[in-house]
Amino acid sequence: MEHTVGHSPAASHGHGHTQTPPDAERSGSGVRWSVLVVLCLAQFMVILDVTVANVALPSIGADLRLSPATIPWVVSAYTLVFGGFLLLGGRLSDIFDRRAVFLAGLAVFTIASVACGLAANGGMLIVSRLVQGAGAAFLSPAALSIITTTFHGADRNKALGAWAAVGGTGSAIGVLVGGALTSGPGWEWAFFINVPVGVAVLAATLRLLPRSAGRGTQGGIDWLGAVLMTTATAAVIYGLITAGHAGWSAPGTYLPIIVGVVLAVAFVLVERSAAKPLVPLGVVGKRTVVSGGVSMLAGAGLLIAGFFLCSLYLQNVAGFSAMQTGLTFLPVALGMVVAVHLCAHGLAHAGWRPIAVIGMVLAAGGFFWLSRISGDPSALGEVLPGFVIAAAGLACMFIVATTSAMHGVDHAEAGLHSGLINTYHEFGASLGIALVAAIAGASVGGAHTTTLTGFQDAFLACAIVAIIVAVIAPVLLPAGKPDSDGPIFAH
Repeated sequence: MEHTVGHSPAASHGHGHTQTPPDAERSGSGVRWSVLVVLCLAQFMVILDVTVANVALPSIGADLRLSPATIPWVVSAYTLVFGGFLLLGGRLSDIFDRRAVFLAGLAVFTIASVACGLAANGGMLIVSRLVQGAGAAFLSPAALSIITTTFHGADRNKALGAWAAVGGTGSAIGVLVGGALTSGPGWEWAFFINVPVGVAVLAATLRLLPRSAGRGTQGGIDWLGAVLMTTATAAVIYGLITAGHAGWSAPGTYLPIIVGVVLAVAFVLVERSAAKPLVPLGVVGKRTVVSGGVSMLAGAGLLIAGFFLCSLYLQNVAGFSAMQTGLTFLPVALGMVVAVHLCAHGLAHAGWRPIAVIGMVLAAGGFFWLSRISGDPSALGEVLPGFVIAAAGLACMFIVATTSAMHGVDHAEAGLHSGLINTYHEFGASLGIALVAAIAGASVGGAHTTTLTGFQDAFLACAIVAIIVAVIAPVLLPAGKPDSDGPIFAH
């Protein structure tokens, strides 16, 4: 069995080319790919939970009597803590046994999923989602760093392609699963479903993945940096969500945003003086990290915002059931699978820039289509074509973001880089929902508060953001393409 510690003496520090360690050479190929399947299943569960609650929001809001200001937090509470502590999870996976960090995160995530399903009120649900996000924050970067240090050359590109495909399609399938469970046994099972999956992944991990020696730590862990990053983002998102029902001039809107900015400045100062900073500023400034991060921020933010808006529109305006809403998104999931596959192959030939531009132009066109919804009860013809196009374009951005951000990373920094790219994914999701909730206003509440204009404005804002990213992507992204020692496959 292959060991996956990041400090392998055989690991090179070149630009994406690593020498296979002796343990890897002795490891059976079948075992390595089995490990990949298990890790991708865990990541699929984590990504699924970003959107699985989206389609259940009307049912959750009605059962727990949530206000329009509280409803976005059912999704944002999870993504916020997930993103805020991902870098800490990545740091821990670089220092300690990656398998132990992965298993600890998996256990917390699974237990918190039970608490979510048992929630009797909004407060309990949101707190449980916060804890669930913390578990995901340790699970996800540990899994990606294991993949990055387990696979090499052409196999590494294939493995990262599979990981990116999980990120790109998990969100779409989450809405489908959420719809089926909400219409069937109830919204609680959108969270209970994680329990058998978590137990199965736990058992498989203990059987397939060996322990790996930690590198130890000097100077401690930057807990303060992690807390400052999370609270700064939480304050900004709180202000944005408040703007949706209180207005931009309300103290509850601008004061949290100001506090968030101050905390963000404090975070930078702490990182500059910390002995072992959570985010080394030199790493954050790398072109591959910046371009990959912006790509992931835009892709995840627009995609999750799209699911959020479409789910509420279909149920609160068009009168769809949760099951009908979930089935409506099945073509979206299939379109994303096809798009990821095509873009992965195109990326190996054309490079990052053309694929990013094509993806964001498609996304802009799809959201512009959605901005012209009329409120007709036969919403399928209005919503589905536009969202299929938008989601297909955004799926390409997951491939672009992951491969560019992890390009040329040596084993010692695999956890940090994986934490960074996943942080952008979750912060993008949180910010995307906060922004569209602020623009849509009362439309994110129950059916009695819905206004068509709010949805139209929010979709149009998504189209504008996509166009802006399409313009700046060629400037940010490097001109090249992933390592040519093997193609990238989506699955």
